[in-house]
Amino acid sequence: MLNLFALENGRLKGGLVQIPLDQFEIGPSTPIWVDLEAPTDAEKAWITSHFGLTIPDDVADEDIEESARFYEEDNGELHIRSDFLIDDDDNPRNVRVAFILFNQVLFSVHDEDLPVFRLLRLRARRIPALISDDRDVLLRLYDADVEYSADALEGIYDNLETHSAAVLTTDVSDEEAGKVLAAIAHEEDLNGRIRRNVMDTRRAVSFLLRSHMLNPEQVEASRQLLRDIDSLDSHTAYLFDKINFLMDATVGFININQNKIIKIFSVVSVALLPPTLIASIYGMNFRFMPELDQSWGYPFALALMTASVAAPMIYFWRKGWLR
Repeated sequence: MLNLFALENGRLKGGLVQIPLDQFEIGPSTPIWVDLEAPTDAEKAWITSHFGLTIPDDVADEDIEESARFYEEDNGELHIRSDFLIDDDDNPRNVRVAFILFNQVLFSVHDEDLPVFRLLRLRARRIPALISDDRDVLLRLYDADVEYSADALEGIYDNLETHSAAVLTTDVSDEEAGKVLAAIAHEEDLNGRIRRNVMDTRRAVSFLLRSHMLNPEQVEASRQLLRDIDSLDSHTAYLFDKINFLMDATVGFININQNKIIKIFSVVSVALLPPTLIASIYGMNFRFMPELDQSWGYPFALALMTASVAAPMIYFWRKGWLR
C-alpha cells in the first residue's frame, strides 16, 4: 500500500494511491512523505524509478542488529529503525518501522497500519503550518508516538484501579484471583512494551540531534520531546511497582484461601486424635477389661470418645480458629 503526501497551503495533502502505478504521475507539489505499508515489489520498483531510492527487502526486519538501526549511506540516505506501539486489547505489540530520509523526502516502511500514522495524517490535514519539511514529519511522528504511549499508560492506571478494587476491597475467591492475575499480567506486558517503545524513541531523537540535520526550532522541539519521554519513564517505573504489589497481594489472598482449607484438615485431625486413641484402646481386646462386661461399658466408651472430640472443638472455637 502506497501513500504520498505533499504540502499545500501549509497542510499535508495526499493519501492512498489507488490507480495502477504505471498510470500514476506525481503532481506539481513534490511529496515530502512517502508511506509504504507492506509494499509490493511493483511499489518498490516505482519508488526506485521516481525517486532514485532502492528499498532493501529486509528494511523493516525485526531481527536487525542494534548497531544497524541508525546509519547514513554514502549517497546521503539516512536510515532510522524505530518501534511504534499498537495498544491492542488482545495483542499489544511493537511494530518496527524503517525511515529513510533522502532528497528532502521521508520514506517510511512498515508491515502494519499504525494508529500514530493515522493520527498525524489527521492533524496535519486540519492544522496549518504543523509541518514544514520531511524532518518535521519524522519529529511529529515521534511526538504522536509519545502521546499515544502516554494515553496507553493512562489506560493502565484506570485498569489497575479496577483490579485494586476487586482485590483489596472484597473477599477474593481462587477463580476471581486467577482472572485478576491474568489481567494484571496483561497490563505488565503492555507497560513493558511502552517502556521499550519510549526508550527506542529517545534513542532515535538523540541520533537526530547528534546528526546536526535539524534547524533551531526542530532542535528545541526534540529537546522538549526528550523531556516528555523522561516524564513517562517515572510513570512506567511506578506502574511496575504497583503491578508487583497487586500481584503479591493477589497471590497472598490465594495463599490465605488455601491456608483456610489446610486449617480445616488440621483442626479435624487434631480433634479426631483423642477418640481414635480411645477406640484403639478398646479395640485391643484385652483379656481383662471389666467395664465391658457391664451394660454401660460400650455406651461409656462412646460417650468418652464424643467428649474427647467436643473438648478440643470447644477450645478451638473459643480461640477463634473455627471462625
